[in-house]
Amino acid sequence: MCHFNKKIKNMTLQNSDFKTITELITKARYNALKSVNKELINLYWTIGEYITHKVETTEWGKSVVEKLAEHIQAQFPEIKGFTSRNLWRMKQFYDTYREILILSEAQKKLLNIDYQDSEKLSPTATVLDNDKVKTAFYLLSWSLHLEILSGCKTIEEKLFYIFLSAKEKYTSKELRRQIKTSVFERTMLADTKLSAASTQLSEDITGIFKDTYIFEFLNLPKEHNEKDLQTALTANLKTFILELGKGFTYIGQEYRVQVGMHDYYLDLLFFHRQLQCLVVFELKTEEFQPEFLGKLNFYLEALDRNVRLQHENPSIGILLCKGKDNDVVEYAMSRNLSPAMIADYETKLIPKQLLLNKLCELHQIFDKYNDDE
Repeated sequence: MCHFNKKIKNMTLQNSDFKTITELITKARYNALKSVNKELINLYWTIGEYITHKVETTEWGKSVVEKLAEHIQAQFPEIKGFTSRNLWRMKQFYDTYREILILSEAQKKLLNIDYQDSEKLSPTATVLDNDKVKTAFYLLSWSLHLEILSGCKTIEEKLFYIFLSAKEKYTSKELRRQIKTSVFERTMLADTKLSAASTQLSEDITGIFKDTYIFEFLNLPKEHNEKDLQTALTANLKTFILELGKGFTYIGQEYRVQVGMHDYYLDLLFFHRQLQCLVVFELKTEEFQPEFLGKLNFYLEALDRNVRLQHENPSIGILLCKGKDNDVVEYAMSRNLSPAMIADYETKLIPKQLLLNKLCELHQIFDKYNDDE
């Protein structure tokens, strides 16, 4: 028996050693890929800069760039990606970001750059001269940059998705959905409206929770119940988590908590790695009603007393309703002491222009308020 235990111990130590080596290999491969991608993005930036210079100072135009593409193809027939169309995209890539010298405090707050641990841009530096911002640029593949260039209009929106993609390590498909579902506009609106729709939440939640969630991927009928919604969300968990944000880790649906002699079931339970807390989603297929809060607070108390670990932060509750009256929400939340927020959901895409209009209205209100002061 002693010999057997020693053999098991040696195998465990050996597996630990092997794991160390595999982790080193994985890290080296990742760093190699990052290095290749950095060189590629830098090459495209430099080519874009060169073409821009030629167009601005000589008679370079469409025909010359087409000849350049043919020349590159003849010189390097095995290399793809240097078509005339892609060369113009490299020029667009350079032209889009070269004029960014320094962001105002309002833009920094809007883009949440401090949260991304980016240094303040110097007045004489372009975006790619700033180490932290440059890192975000180089972490993105060319296909991700193309998604942002083609799908975003304003520079604030472009930079928002650059930082978000670098942080979340999106694939092209994932990023395309985030742009399509207007994550930028919804995040901006949510951050400005969050104080009225939430209570007792830490300042670290900026950009984590949204005021409205989009579940266009569920294909639910207009009339559906809470069970239908819960089942559809868990059946499409990967896309659901993408909509929530990648900091969320799924724990379970109808999660059981026991209080006294009674069992209670939470609709959906997650853990958020950044906030280090449990997050419960309670689903309502009707407009928000104040009495919903009482039940949510009860669930949060049960989680904190019976489930939450000692090192974790207090649990957060999200009431996800099919619509809400903002005045009713504000009244209901004004004396609520639990870390909770009210959000609504849509089963179809919200028109992007509508969200942009709402965002502009909020900016106008803030500008008027600041002028009055």
